[in-house]
Amino acid sequence: QVQLVQSGGGLVQPGGSLTLSCAASGFKIRYYTIHWYRQSPGKERELVASMNNAGRSTDYADSMKGRFSIFRDNEKNTVYLQMNSMKPDDTAIYYCNAGNSWGQGTQVTVSS
Repeated sequence: QVQLVQSGGGLVQPGGSLTLSCAASGFKIRYYTIHWYRQSPGKERELVASMNNAGRSTDYADSMKGRFSIFRDNEKNTVYLQMNSMKPDDTAIYYCNAGNSWGQGTQVTVSS
């Protein structure tokens, strides 16, 4: 069964850090371009970060550059999103995506 299972969300204080995980099963992530998206209430889903299938190229939305990092572990068949210096505006549901597969979404709340 092809699926992506996310973990690692939760509540974090402003300025804090959080790492999201996205574990793939039924396919090898090394052959796919991976994306992280997020969606806040009342807003459209936005692209947060991407990593190409070679793992050599990454791209970030402007507001995440320097704060977020996408990386993967091919042995664990898992993609990660490391988020640092978090802001209340980062509060959203985060989704990982590879091809036609989507994770179930993970709530991230940045609040004191």
